[in-house]
Amino acid sequence: MYLDHFGLQQAPFRITPHTEFFFAGANRGATLEALIYAITHDEGIVKVSGEVGSGKTMLCRMLLEKLSGQVETIYLANPLLSHTEILCAIAEELRIPLQQGYGHLLLRSLQERLLEIYADGRQVVALIDEAHAMPLAALEEVRLLSNLESSRHKLLQIVLFGQPELDQRLGEPALRQLNDRITHHFRLEPLHPNDIAAYLMFRLRAAGYHGPDLFTRRAIQLISRASEGLTRRINILADKALLAAFSEGVHQIDGRQVRAAIRDAQFKRIADPARARWLWVGVSTALCALGGLAYLASGNNAGGLPTAAANKATTLAPATLRETESSAMSTMAEPEPTFSRTATLGTAKLDTLAERIAATEVWLAQTPDSHYFIQLLMTDAGSQREISDFIVNHKRTLDLRQLRVYRSRFGGRERLGIIYGDYPSREQANAALATLGEVSQESKPYVRAVAKLRSAQLGRLE
Repeated sequence: MYLDHFGLQQAPFRITPHTEFFFAGANRGATLEALIYAITHDEGIVKVSGEVGSGKTMLCRMLLEKLSGQVETIYLANPLLSHTEILCAIAEELRIPLQQGYGHLLLRSLQERLLEIYADGRQVVALIDEAHAMPLAALEEVRLLSNLESSRHKLLQIVLFGQPELDQRLGEPALRQLNDRITHHFRLEPLHPNDIAAYLMFRLRAAGYHGPDLFTRRAIQLISRASEGLTRRINILADKALLAAFSEGVHQIDGRQVRAAIRDAQFKRIADPARARWLWVGVSTALCALGGLAYLASGNNAGGLPTAAANKATTLAPATLRETESSAMSTMAEPEPTFSRTATLGTAKLDTLAERIAATEVWLAQTPDSHYFIQLLMTDAGSQREISDFIVNHKRTLDLRQLRVYRSRFGGRERLGIIYGDYPSREQANAALATLGEVSQESKPYVRAVAKLRSAQLGRLE
């Protein structure tokens, strides 16, 4: 709405992570480089913690992008997976066929596959998001996975992302062994007030702005105080302030527009007073960590990790685990859901869930492995009403001709997934993902390869 008014080519303060808007200042760039070094040159578990909205997901997306040419990357976005489902999720991404009644054999199959990848000179890294919310048994499974190794090296590198509660949980006696395996701890701190002005201007420049400073000193002070340095809050306030300035017909944001944005946002102060104070660690901290890692690697890792082949980073569908109260009998008796709006995909009319699944199977059979799509939702096969409601609720924001539903088996249970779009490249899929603001807040969609879905479907049929 305000893009032409300020000479912008795109929205500068979207809350969905977009790697073109990664701010390397305020220790972010140095932290990213130190993370990459720790992942590729060390064999312990890496932990990254930070407040909600501090930029953890953006950092994770940057890792996926930066590591894509070096390692094979697995992204686990759903913290509610059980310990068995974590194994199934990793096995699916590594294209290990899942047989019914796999039991204890799954871990052995996983180790054999990791050994094959290691023998090919490649490294596998698992990025686990929202780790603070994982069940105790799942965290214990993470520890066991970190034990998988060849005669010389670990087979699976693990990175945990979580809120500060993750630090507290790792201090519990039950998780002492997992905590002992963490060799690098990174804390993503809120932006210091002095960095917020640079952050705002960086985002504006990245969006195509070429004029003078838009935000006055008073405006920046108010944003700093209300946001508590959290980048998501900064983005929300800046976006609302730009909209207020546009509605007033002015070209500079001062205290009046920011105060209106603060009233509209209705942010609550962070509960823990210790977290509300301004915390800042200089760029030198991460640089020192990077230098220390390099020193340790040069002295202790003469053998090094296997050279990574150029493998594209892959993302893993976060299965949404919702237990249904209905029994299998009642689920079978449930009538086929219908949608309030008829959509067409090719020549198929998609009035029912079964028809949409059938159309997806045709699409999957015809689409090249090199294409990508956006994973929107994954749920139990018994939750057909949830699928129907999702489609109806987003019929105005999504092109239903590009929305598909598929069946899969995950962790020994039948699942239903909703996917969107068909993109020849990961870059195009990421660009489309960045436009799904409303959907993104609800279901945390992400990009996935057609090859991975086809492999999972073949494994289900075997």
